[in-house]
This record gives sequence, C-alpha cells and structure tokens, in this order.
Amino acid sequence: MRELFSQIKRTLPEKAPRWLVHRLEKMERTTRLFREQDSRYIRYLKYDRDGTPFLCAVNKDIPKQLRRALWEQRIPVILTSGTLKAGNDFHPVMEKTGLDSLPNVRTYSAPSPFDYKRNCLLYFPESSKGEPHGSNSESKRIAKEILQLVHATGGHTLVLFTSYSLMGAVYSLVKDQMPVPLMEVWRNSQDTIRRFKREQNAVLFAAGSCWEGIDFPGDIVSSLIVPRLPFPVPDPIREAQQANYMTLQDYINAVIVPEMQVKLRQGFGRAIRTETDTCVVSILDHRAAPGRKYHQEVMEALPPVPVTRQIEDVERFIRARKGPDYFFVYGREQMCLKTEKCERFGFTAGAEGRV
Repeated sequence: MRELFSQIKRTLPEKAPRWLVHRLEKMERTTRLFREQDSRYIRYLKYDRDGTPFLCAVNKDIPKQLRRALWEQRIPVILTSGTLKAGNDFHPVMEKTGLDSLPNVRTYSAPSPFDYKRNCLLYFPESSKGEPHGSNSESKRIAKEILQLVHATGGHTLVLFTSYSLMGAVYSLVKDQMPVPLMEVWRNSQDTIRRFKREQNAVLFAAGSCWEGIDFPGDIVSSLIVPRLPFPVPDPIREAQQANYMTLQDYINAVIVPEMQVKLRQGFGRAIRTETDTCVVSILDHRAAPGRKYHQEVMEALPPVPVTRQIEDVERFIRARKGPDYFFVYGREQMCLKTEKCERFGFTAGAEGRV
C-alpha cells in the first residue's frame, strides 16, 4: 500500500489539488503506523455502512500535544462553551485538553439568563423499570410512555434517541397512534427538520447530531423526551483509556459519566431556546429516576428545575403556560386536535372559533 501511495504521488500532475496530495500523505502515514506497530497510537479498524474497512490511528497523548502546541506558548487563551463542565466540575475537560497540569488556569461558570424554575418541568415516569437494553419490553414501555406524554402535552415533541435501532423499533410501535404528524430524522436529513418546523405541531424522532446544534424556538418543541441516558458507546479509544485506571468503576466515574453529563446537557439545550420558551423535559431511563443509580449525576448536569413523577403534573404545566393556539394543528386549515382535548384543557367552542 505504501508503494502504491508513492507511485500515485509521483504520477500526479503538477497542478493536482493540494487537498488531494494532503489526503494521500495522510493515508500513507496511517499505513506506516500500522506497519510499524507504533505504540504511541491507538490503531483500529472502522467500518462504514457498506462494510468497507478504514484504517484509523489516534495519538494516545493528545493532552501533551496540546500543551506543547498551545498552552506553553505563553499566549493568553479563553475557552468558552455551553458544555465545558461535566456536572459541577471542569476537571474532565481540563484533563482532556492538558490544562489540568498548568498552575494558572482559572474557571468561571456564567449563570443562564433563562428562568428554568418557572419555564421548565423535569419528569421521571413512575413506571420506569430496568428491562434489558434492546429488548422488546423496553421498546414497548418507551413507546407507551411517549404516547402518554404526547397526549399530555398536545404534541410539539422532540424525542432524542441514543440508538437508531431503538428509534426504529419505537417508531414502528407508535406510528399509527399519533394525534399529530410523526417524523424520523436519519443521518443528515435536514429536509425532515425543516418540515418539522413548518408543521408547527408534530412529533420528531431524532438521534446522532440532533443532540446539538439545532434550534427549535417557541412552541415547536415544548416537550423534550430522552428515552435513554446518553452514555458513550464503547470503542477502541475508550478501551485504551480504560487501561489508565485502577478499576472499571474508576474509569466509569472519571470518563463515562462526565461524557454522559455533557451530552445530556447538550440535549437539554434543545428545550429552552429563548427567555419566553416553556418546555417539559422527560427522561424515561429508569437509572435516572429519583433514588436510582445515576439520578444525582443527572441533576448535577442540568440547571435547577422542578421535578415530578406524575403525568398529571405535565398536563397541568402545559395547560398553565400555553395559550389556545398551542392546542391547534396548523395545516391547510386550523383545527383542534380533538374536541375532547380542548374541553379537557378548558377551551370552549367559542375559543376555537376565534382561533
């Protein structure tokens, strides 16, 4: 392979794009790392959706490289992000970036301008049980709880999955039972996201990149559902990191839990986008419920919000903070989701007519 790369570079025309030359050089370096079994790198195979293998190599000491390339240059630097903290601590990100060994690092956490205590409600269902991950019973339980929440909030729902397989399984169970349009976002499906925004009231199942970087202000997302806590998926890099810790539990506490907290905070950020947004955030994972294994870690990752385990509180919260327009589906005509839904939320036929 190395001989082939060298031959290709020799036969390239002089005006070949620089990016192409750079790509070939990178491929050649990666091949050399595998051939020479360079112990400074984590070397592994990765497969794309078609089963094509890729050679991958990651330096084991990124913090040391960052210290040498950036922090030791005596140039003042400000790092800013909405998710630098994991729980109440900056240490995980400082360790990853090589800042933990420097004496003059200062940290600051700016309070959010949003009134989460008034405009947000955190819901943990009472019925959460510890079914095996990926089992039919887990999918059925999640599907049932999502349907209950969609009816309680009148739609306007984003469901953030950690697994495309779980998303597909739950979708097949609920697709014929939704009172509003139901959509799925697969990889790089921006058209579906735009359609979800145009509908004004729909349910969107999403995974992957939708945990961050998308904006649903106003009433478009007034119910955010997280079926599972976003723990990172095991991979060769994390397996190599584990060797640096005395026990598996030490590794989980130092690496896995902080990564989950950061991802959860990113997902939570889809709920409240402006000072006037109101939203119910529901976490269906039994491990996150009060008194369970990761409840404290979940609460540390999120801003202070009122908590409930009663679906009736979810309905009351939405009823108290949304106007009549919220409960209407916007399509070719403006119509109520269901007459009984309007009556249950206290809106009269006269109010329907005015809307």
